[in-house]
Amino acid sequence: MRLNYIQKIQKSLKRYKTIHTNRATSRLLDGSYRSIYKGRSMNFDELREYVVGDDVKDIDWKASARSQKLLIRQYIAEKKHNVMLILDTNRRMLANANEEQEKKEVALMSAGTLAYLVSGNGDYVSATYATRESVQHYPFQTGLMNVENILAHYDRDVTMENHSDINTPLEYVIHHFRRRMILIIVTDIEGIRRISETTLKRLLIMHDVLVINISDATSAGQAVFDMDRNEYLPAFFTRDKKMARMERERRMEVNRQAAEKLKRLGIASSTIDHTEELDVKIIELLNKHKIEKR
Repeated sequence: MRLNYIQKIQKSLKRYKTIHTNRATSRLLDGSYRSIYKGRSMNFDELREYVVGDDVKDIDWKASARSQKLLIRQYIAEKKHNVMLILDTNRRMLANANEEQEKKEVALMSAGTLAYLVSGNGDYVSATYATRESVQHYPFQTGLMNVENILAHYDRDVTMENHSDINTPLEYVIHHFRRRMILIIVTDIEGIRRISETTLKRLLIMHDVLVINISDATSAGQAVFDMDRNEYLPAFFTRDKKMARMERERRMEVNRQAAEKLKRLGIASSTIDHTEELDVKIIELLNKHKIEKR
């Protein structure tokens, strides 16, 4: 199997690394982070300033005295993590995320970039999504070939005939897995709206849950697809100012409700509307999750 998707991700990350100088991003792309999370082990990583909620046992008093700041010792987690991608395959993902890209393409690159980075850390990556007839599950494995296989099949299985519900793979996880995992749900705002709080609460009992929200192109953009009518919106609709305003207001309300639901449950999320700066968006998501976990 040719690593077409992996090569595309590597090319994009190389371009981002050249452009951005953000320290956290650079460290991740350089492979300095052994895993998504920091944990106590014998492997010392670095010092950072104390924040409320840190374990006082990790304070480095000598370094704090020298710097006149309260510093914490950070350690690298020794164990490998199980990272499962929950991917939305509903035909909505064939609509546009922006004027240039389908939501499926943005979802592929978002999930693929995160999987690529954690695979580089030696973590195990899996994926679960709904096909037209059933649930497709890819077992936990390491290596880039595994990531390539997941992305290639996801690309194939998002079709106009796929009317699946994001709740289907989530229910599959609830009923079939007892090991602790990091679940990365990749969907759009409609998918987030459809996931019940009860389902999310059941997942949170055992797993860490993060959400990547793939945005929708605005009704004022080009090539806006109406999934209910199975056709692109006519030009007169996309240019109508009143309809565009009503659409913006509706989307703002749906986004507000979805954001409030995730916030109530302490679930970190990131909205991605383009494949540019994916590394920055992923760093933001992981940092949000660290804050929520405290």
